[in-house]
Amino acid sequence: MEIDTPWQRLPPDLATALRPRFDETVREIADAVTAASPAFRGISDPKFPRDVKTAVTVALGRFLDLAGTGSPALPPETRAVFVGLGAAEAREERGPDVLLAAFRTAARLMMRACGEALARLRPVSAAELIDLSDAITAFVDELSAGSTEGYSRQLREQAGEGDRLRRQFAELLLRGGAAESVVHGAAARIGWAGSPSIVPVLLPLDSAREARFRFGASGIVVERDRDALLLLRSGSRAALADALAGRHAVVGPSLAWERVPEAVHLTELTAELLERRPEPTFVEDHLATLALRGEPGALAVLRAQRLAPLDQLRPPQRERLLTTLQSWLRHWGARSEVAAELFVHPQTVSYRLKLLRELLGESLDDPGTRFELLLVLAAGVDRG
Repeated sequence: MEIDTPWQRLPPDLATALRPRFDETVREIADAVTAASPAFRGISDPKFPRDVKTAVTVALGRFLDLAGTGSPALPPETRAVFVGLGAAEAREERGPDVLLAAFRTAARLMMRACGEALARLRPVSAAELIDLSDAITAFVDELSAGSTEGYSRQLREQAGEGDRLRRQFAELLLRGGAAESVVHGAAARIGWAGSPSIVPVLLPLDSAREARFRFGASGIVVERDRDALLLLRSGSRAALADALAGRHAVVGPSLAWERVPEAVHLTELTAELLERRPEPTFVEDHLATLALRGEPGALAVLRAQRLAPLDQLRPPQRERLLTTLQSWLRHWGARSEVAAELFVHPQTVSYRLKLLRELLGESLDDPGTRFELLLVLAAGVDRG
């Protein structure tokens, strides 16, 4: 069924005027569209210019066929071309504004080409130029609508596929024991390649939706029976404290991906141990308590945190310093007693303590840190 359309008022001799220069016009429009956009100019794929030329050929040919008719702008097969064009732009992660700008360029050049073609045949009235402008604008709007539909559809499909891949990655991390190549491949598919560690965060179940929106691609939310588990790419404590303020969060330790089950377990134990509060609770502040309650994983994480500055040393030197540190902590800093226990000169003790202070900094003056150091060293946790 024909309807009232802007192209019904197009001159009936438009196709006759433009057909002889059709191929040349297509080439001019395709070249101009590509040159007008920096995003298009940087594409090295030889297929891209052919795709642009195909789209222009289809569009211009359809426009000439519409002249003087009441037919819909795009039959299904033509619309599919531009739906596919929009989908391709989404897959290439170019914004929709790039394609819309290309349509505006094409519309301007179509107007010029059609007007000049008619003028070569006969005089053209102002009314005819106005009708031509209206028809081209309406037609290009239909092309834009088709490409926008394709762009949106592709984004929805990618989002669905992205959610599936993120769930798959989370399952691998939480289950543990997967081959390194499998986990790294899953991480790469969601854009987490190279992530050295993961931070688990426990949240109230009703915070899951907000967490998905807030953390986006940098986090994965897993909804459980009584809470939500947010897996984050490692971040600083200050940044996490700010991002999670007021959300009753329990922030677990930042551990390598293969230790995520251990990190989640420590986070759950801390949540059971303490009453949740609006400001985030950090598991690293309660590792000593967990260790004293018999949790070996807490001792291992505490050791890694407190003794990490010594990891840069050669094993013999590191062991000497750790032995000295343990004796110094046990004897409350009495240099002579440390020297007597270790059978070394007091100046040797002073030298080693100087090195320890350079490595551990002011933390050696903090009672809580000294207690944690003594706890780790006295527990016999692997110091290598």
